[in-house]
Amino acid sequence: MSLVKAAQLWTEYGSFARARFYVDTSCSERVVPEHREFLPDRASQCTFSGKLGHRIRRRPRNTSASSLIYHPGSLTIILDIVESFTTFDHYSFNMTSSEPTVLIIGAGTFGASTAYHLGKQYKDPSRITLVDRWDSNTSLKQKQAAAIDTNRIIRTDYESHLYCNLANEAIHFWFWSIAVQGHFHKTGWVVLDKKDGTFGDAIRKTFVERGGDYTRDLEPQELDKYAVTKGIKSEEYGKGYFNREAGWCDAEKATQSFTKVALELGVKRVTGDVQELLLSADHRSLAGVKLRDGQVLKADKIVLAAGAWTSSLMSPIEDALKIQEQDRIERQITAVGRVSAYYTLNEQDTQSMIDETVPVIVIGGEVDIIPPSQPNRTLKINDIKTEVINTVTTPSGHKITMPSRRNQNDVPERLKRESAQIMHNAMPDWTRSKRPDRWRICYDAVTPTEDWLMCRHPHEKLANLYLAVGGSFHSYK
Repeated sequence: MSLVKAAQLWTEYGSFARARFYVDTSCSERVVPEHREFLPDRASQCTFSGKLGHRIRRRPRNTSASSLIYHPGSLTIILDIVESFTTFDHYSFNMTSSEPTVLIIGAGTFGASTAYHLGKQYKDPSRITLVDRWDSNTSLKQKQAAAIDTNRIIRTDYESHLYCNLANEAIHFWFWSIAVQGHFHKTGWVVLDKKDGTFGDAIRKTFVERGGDYTRDLEPQELDKYAVTKGIKSEEYGKGYFNREAGWCDAEKATQSFTKVALELGVKRVTGDVQELLLSADHRSLAGVKLRDGQVLKADKIVLAAGAWTSSLMSPIEDALKIQEQDRIERQITAVGRVSAYYTLNEQDTQSMIDETVPVIVIGGEVDIIPPSQPNRTLKINDIKTEVINTVTTPSGHKITMPSRRNQNDVPERLKRESAQIMHNAMPDWTRSKRPDRWRICYDAVTPTEDWLMCRHPHEKLANLYLAVGGSFHSYK
């Protein structure tokens, strides 16, 4: 379901596994993993050479990003993703009685996936606890998260071979796993580049290098056959392509189903809003978390999968440990919001789009258009050009980014107007006669290179804290 590298390692290569990514960071613009290996021979360590990372100019959206963490300078960083959980013997799992307790903070894309995969491997899954602020029965309009939404795009299209390979592995899960069956709609997707765009060519090059390109060329004029893209300014765009293997999923229901399976395995779930991370009495490790209702949850290992809320949870601990500004998590991630518009369709209009076989359509780095199904009867348009960043100053004087406390469905009128103009420029005919029924700001944690940040925290007193963050609006797979 999710391209969660840590979870994949825990399961695919056994619960004792180590992934090393050797990254040459002497280049300031592009960081490429040189080698990857799985070592089932000894306990793993998570080592950072130097600082946690520094903010760099973000690469343009939809371009390749290959490293799991960016760190400038002439150092080679070795990221050890997963440390020893149990014993391992030639890819058969021999669980011991010393399985560590694990607390997973956040039941979104990374958190739910980690709970599921760990639950599949643990002898006693009840030693795994998943905590999230939202009850599973809470309505969609009340929830504030990136993974919980009407839909998410499912695709394998990446310039990076690493991400492309993982996406191709993950997409099969939608067809054979009972956990998410019925939630994926294989509509295909169209990507239309600007005249000087290179995204499509880069994607297809990767497909060819992997052994097969199942896409086809698409001229901008072809989109005129769909009501939703009729009147598109085809002269502004270059050639596009169509990938029949992509589509979209009902993210809210799929995440619920996935989490339900984890709970049936024995994973425990706690509903509560995490107020703070707690250090142990001797300040030598992380003890657990305190919820806003006063409840304390403790575990041997903590997985922080809190997405855009990561900095707000990490900042007090960073203050307590006197972690320097350049080593703080905010230097690696930014909480970013994007605006989406939702059009509620009647049964006839929904069926018309289904009969037209409308795919997911991405237009020139401006909008994503996700078609409806009869169950949801919702056409969703993502403004992928506008970004919302809410910066706050902590009591200690540090500036961090986090989602606004304003309800995500309460979008300011100014943002609505700006996004509506972007959508109108991309889809003039459709937006001329229709208005969205609702709006939403979706927040995610975005890294400088739009790669995941998945590792054990480098600080010696946070050695039992694992970060699973950096979805960057593309990781729900």
